[in-house]
Amino acid sequence: MIPPGKTIGILGGGQLGRMLAQAATQLGYRVHVYEPQAHSPAGAVAHREVNAAYGDLAALAAFARECDVVTYEFENVPAAPLQAIAALTRLLPDWRVLETAQNRSREKRWLRDHGLPHAQFAEVAAGGDLAAAIRQTGVPCVVKTADFGYDGKGQLKVMAAADVAAALARFHAQPAVIEQFIDFACEVSVVVARTAAGETRVFPVAENIHTNHILDFSIVPARVPAGVLAQAEALARRIAGEIGLVGVMGVEFFVTKSGGVLVNELAPRTHNSGHYTIDACMTSQFEQQVRAICGLPLGDPALLSPVVMVNVLGDAWAKGEPKWETLLADPAVRLHLYGKSEARPGRKMGHFTVRAGDVESALARARALKAQL
Repeated sequence: MIPPGKTIGILGGGQLGRMLAQAATQLGYRVHVYEPQAHSPAGAVAHREVNAAYGDLAALAAFARECDVVTYEFENVPAAPLQAIAALTRLLPDWRVLETAQNRSREKRWLRDHGLPHAQFAEVAAGGDLAAAIRQTGVPCVVKTADFGYDGKGQLKVMAAADVAAALARFHAQPAVIEQFIDFACEVSVVVARTAAGETRVFPVAENIHTNHILDFSIVPARVPAGVLAQAEALARRIAGEIGLVGVMGVEFFVTKSGGVLVNELAPRTHNSGHYTIDACMTSQFEQQVRAICGLPLGDPALLSPVVMVNVLGDAWAKGEPKWETLLADPAVRLHLYGKSEARPGRKMGHFTVRAGDVESALARARALKAQL
């Protein structure tokens, strides 16, 4: 066990790191943040911020030696340098979990090799025959870069034969994954936590609505049949155990129109769709990550009330400062801003949650408040 008073290192300085640092300091831990860019959202609430490249092994090693445990807040931290520091401190989740999840080819192969339900896919190496892989998968399909994709970046739908040329031009000479297009009923996600001793807790399933490939609303409880909830929760538990998770992981699913559940993506850290847990659960996903990596007993993830989480993007500043007073005047609303210096379209600047006696009332209120911003 790593008790309060010790130092937690966070690789990455974004909003997930910020909220993780806030949860850690509330429990009495010191927090150091390693982030290439100065004045990061996480660094602003940490005890120390180190600004250096992830490939700077000397700086990374010095950072690791100052920490009792190191974790990461997003997948785009290169896995190779983390393997190098794993001998210097506790690195959780293990670097091999990160290596699997940060590359779509490795992730899809891992799902296939472990017999987990997923969309059919094909892989293309850099310079390979993308057209043949598209024919193998069939149209419609989705072409994705193998590395560094999130929020819809690095992917293109191929809905008809006429779209193939655009895909060939866009992904020329890049390693790619071609996935069967799933005409799903909805998307859901589960945040699962697991300790080194194997204790596992699952947060309530969130139903997610995306706009322009970016999460817009997370609705909890998800409006899906009980059988779908059970499938998603069971798969999340199974994945956490089989991948050897120590920490927190977000698992995204497609729910098919026949009621099946397919694993879409794995994220071995806290997840955007789990932000509702700060205001609507006994234990937040961020506190749960601290507990898991420090060897503490996991907290109760029970839902206190129906809730809807809404992302606030930089688009909300298009006509000037958003009308925060509209949100803050509502006692059922909690606002979280991430301290980012520049609002850009599509950039996640904050979120708010709306709690109500039933999920439909919470969703209606959330939609109205978003429009008023």
